[in-house]
Amino acid sequence: MAKAIRFHETGGPDVLRMEDVEVGDPGPGQVRLRHLAVGLNFADTYFRSGIYPVPLPSGMGVEAAGIVEAVGAGVDNVAIGDHVSYTGFLNTLGAYSTSRLISSAPLIKLPAGISCEVAAAMTMRGLTSAYLMRRIYDFKAGDSILLHAAAGGVGLIVSQWAKLLGLTVIGTVSTEEKAEIARAHGCDHVINYSHEDVAKRARELTGGTGVSVVFDSVGKSTFMSSLDSLRRRGLMVCVGTASGGIPPFDPQLLAIKGSLYLTRPALADYIADPAEKAELAAEVFGHVAAGRIRIDINQRYKLKDAAQAHRDLESRKTTGSSIFVI
Repeated sequence: MAKAIRFHETGGPDVLRMEDVEVGDPGPGQVRLRHLAVGLNFADTYFRSGIYPVPLPSGMGVEAAGIVEAVGAGVDNVAIGDHVSYTGFLNTLGAYSTSRLISSAPLIKLPAGISCEVAAAMTMRGLTSAYLMRRIYDFKAGDSILLHAAAGGVGLIVSQWAKLLGLTVIGTVSTEEKAEIARAHGCDHVINYSHEDVAKRARELTGGTGVSVVFDSVGKSTFMSSLDSLRRRGLMVCVGTASGGIPPFDPQLLAIKGSLYLTRPALADYIADPAEKAELAAEVFGHVAAGRIRIDINQRYKLKDAAQAHRDLESRKTTGSSIFVI
């Protein structure tokens, strides 16, 4: 009997329950996967709270890595014994489990040198970082970016990747401990938003012009300061809403603040094409395997402690990547 974290109603972390589940044999196009590690992502809290509505009861989690134990008819992209990882959205929901059936389509065979723990910590964050660095903006050496949550899982990958591209990275954090982590991963400058004016400091650091791009995963509480940090015709990339959704606003605001651009991308739209997904995955896994980008797993939890893991995540106690070890 496998174990899985499920929720029967939306709400706070306490709605998460560990339950016994029957897994069974894979059907056509499916595999049975035994998890070795499961990723913990802020997006998980959106499913639990109801921001991302799903039929209930529901499983939890969209990212994990493990060993293929059985394959169904028509599966030709992976084989029994392969180490794989996956991430997605509704098509991969249910990752908080010891074993599961899953379509073979989202599975990524792990290259040599990438463990299941590292894969669970980086597949979603790595693919997110890959499209942010390679698809959102035509970066040139010398461009500057403002990176919110610079000590978070995506932030630490983006900052390292940005340095490979020759960018100037200005990160924002909430504590001096996180500032040290951000600097160690490539941030040229760090702004502690607990006591510094982010927009004012970002402009000071760029000679008054502002940054080329802002990556904002915080949302409501940082939206206006992010816009005010941009140079004329700069790009605002809304990649998350950790502090709440961004209130409606008049698009004229973008013109007033310098003919700014704004986008709200979603990972699903950058990995929907299998060829593009494979290209992005190869690039980010290649950087990690070669040591050009390192993945820090700073929190490890047992699956039974999912509620506490969510509390830690939402209270911003975590840094780097967090995983469940099976």
